[in-house]
Amino acid sequence: VQLQASGGGLVQAGGSLRLSCAASGRTFSTYVMGWFRQAPGKEREFVARIRWSSGTTYHADSVKGRFTISRDNAKNTVHLQMNSLKPEDTAVYYCAAGDRDYGLGWTTTMSYNYWGQGTQVTVSS
Repeated sequence: VQLQASGGGLVQAGGSLRLSCAASGRTFSTYVMGWFRQAPGKEREFVARIRWSSGTTYHADSVKGRFTISRDNAKNTVHLQMNSLKPEDTAVYYCAAGDRDYGLGWTTTMSYNYWGQGTQVTVSS
């Protein structure tokens, strides 16, 4: 599975961005798609995930009510709509895909086998 993330950029606090992650290759085996982010000097942290077949979602508390993950099955694409952005949302955002359940939960990086290249999101105050 190959993942291509896009949509990052510079935005003022309170603004919005929409990230996209296009999947190609053995996408039929994908179980869950997720978004993570990593700020300078910090560990990569979970943002949101979506089950590919059912569409059920889960968002981190830090973004709940502001970010929404969704999927477009026909285009093999996952989106992350980010509203009410804050300076603390500044990070490189990565999309990821997992094709098997290791029983670790889907909020840990260890559950995902495939990663996109990352896209920078910068929120100015």
